[in-house]
Amino acid sequence: MMLLLFIPIGITVNLAEKIGKILEREVPFGAVAQYYLDFTIYFANLLYPIFLFISVIWFTSKLANNTEIVAFLSSGVSFWRFLRPYMIGATIIACLALVMGLYLAPNASKGFNEFKYKYLKNNSGVTQTTNIYRQINDNDYIYVSNFNPVTKRGSNFTLEHFEGNELIYKITAASIDNNDSIYRLLNYTKRTFGANEDIIETARRKNMKFEFDTDDLTPEEYIAETLQYDELTKFIEKEKRRGSSNIGRYEVVKYKKWSLPASVFILTIIAVSVSSIKRRGGMGINLAFGITIAMVFVFFDKVFGVMASQSSFSPILAVWLPNIVFGVLAAYLLFNAKR
Repeated sequence: MMLLLFIPIGITVNLAEKIGKILEREVPFGAVAQYYLDFTIYFANLLYPIFLFISVIWFTSKLANNTEIVAFLSSGVSFWRFLRPYMIGATIIACLALVMGLYLAPNASKGFNEFKYKYLKNNSGVTQTTNIYRQINDNDYIYVSNFNPVTKRGSNFTLEHFEGNELIYKITAASIDNNDSIYRLLNYTKRTFGANEDIIETARRKNMKFEFDTDDLTPEEYIAETLQYDELTKFIEKEKRRGSSNIGRYEVVKYKKWSLPASVFILTIIAVSVSSIKRRGGMGINLAFGITIAMVFVFFDKVFGVMASQSSFSPILAVWLPNIVFGVLAAYLLFNAKR
């Protein structure tokens, strides 16, 4: 119910912000409708635990204000028995969040991001286009100083072939472009390293086949969000072999698929513990306190996620640290509420 109440507000605010660009670029109505369907699934998945948190606080505060909780506990019902329906509900929501994160949200994220970059950002910032370095197989490494994913043309191309730790040959070219799986090199030079002397081969133009595709060369920045879990795991392993600089960002997305359902239980316990006590200020105090905790949780989640994406900070620690900190807080609040 909370999602049904707040998602339309989010759509309205988002549409009011983007309506100018949508009308200016004459975006088809069907594309806009599909975008907001994807928008709904995308943000519902992100906000699942927060809205559950607010819902539990609101409901439990109503019980506390009507002295229902005192009646429960006075009749001999233990606090753990009182907590059981909340945990059953949290389990159902966590399972839904897990299924959505593993399978439904990636498809919605793909449509959401494709619309945003195609119609609202003119494809700017979608891919890495400068200083691209990749390991394309066990022996070959490539480098391109600049690459245009639209024309599929790059400049200052280098390929180095190793066997073990020994460099066997090196290919350089002023530019490289792709046409029907054939790569055309301009100002081609191949230097094969020998024991006594090197062999140098040059050509003005050279057509070659390589074991990489231009889409693999410059994957979209948001590609990890669009892959289901098995696909994402394989993609991360492939990018590790290629020496991608975005591994931290990809692994944050991977680990969040599991940490998000876990946060459902933590936030439920915090919400019940905070709101089960009848306070002088009534529901407003509980809601204010609960929303503050929710915002701090989101802040920690975003900060550590950015740290893992932009530095050597461990992605798994960045994703799970907010859950660990708030898990300790949940245990402390639950102990006091039970007492």
